[in-house]
Amino acid sequence: MNDRQEKILAAVIKEYTNTVIPAGSKVLAEKYNLEISPATIRNDMSALEKDGYLYQPHISAGRIPTDKGYRYFVEEVMKDRELTKREQIKLKEELLKLKAKNTRLSRTTAKLLSALSGNLAISGALGKDDFCNFGMSELMEEPEFQELDEVCRLAEILDYIDEKFDQIIDEVKEGETKIFIGRENPVNEMSGCSMVVSPYKLKSGEKGILALIGPKRMRYAKNKSLIEYVRKILGSSTAIVLLINFI
Repeated sequence: MNDRQEKILAAVIKEYTNTVIPAGSKVLAEKYNLEISPATIRNDMSALEKDGYLYQPHISAGRIPTDKGYRYFVEEVMKDRELTKREQIKLKEELLKLKAKNTRLSRTTAKLLSALSGNLAISGALGKDDFCNFGMSELMEEPEFQELDEVCRLAEILDYIDEKFDQIIDEVKEGETKIFIGRENPVNEMSGCSMVVSPYKLKSGEKGILALIGPKRMRYAKNKSLIEYVRKILGSSTAIVLLINFI
């Protein structure tokens, strides 16, 4: 993929993330300062589709990213994003406010991360029956989860997600942040979603996991930075958090 096509792929992903509408060449030319004609963009989009990075859901419609397109973006195009000092301070303040209400840390963290990401969050400790989830109502508002079957499937997964933790950890090294996209997910039932995972070990020796799972159009850079900073805050805590964001 050449530099121009990388820029087009990034623009398609940004447009689809923001609008949930397949991106057309005219829109990309007008909104993303690509400095090339719509005709050139169309040609490159066709090439990207032929190579499996984009998909045209309907005739005469724009394109959306495929799992392969998202993977290329995450590996080759996306830049790491650190939280600003202001965001870090805000996150710590909100965590302290919730803890002051004497809420269990697992629920506190799930509620905070759900609020920060706008997605479903689950928190808990491996080896303990102490898991909380927060943000299901927000998730159900996403266009990808308007179908009743999708909602029921998600609810079923949440009922036994703790049983899948070992399966997830087998795929990720301690201290690593890994992004699973679509069918890469170690949990087969989540093949329509993406998941950002970062397990770690507390000073007490207790193993922990941080994860964000959501629709494939999730904001990968933001979610990765959120999960890594929360992991840093909780590094000496006795709890672990699993965050789930559907795109």
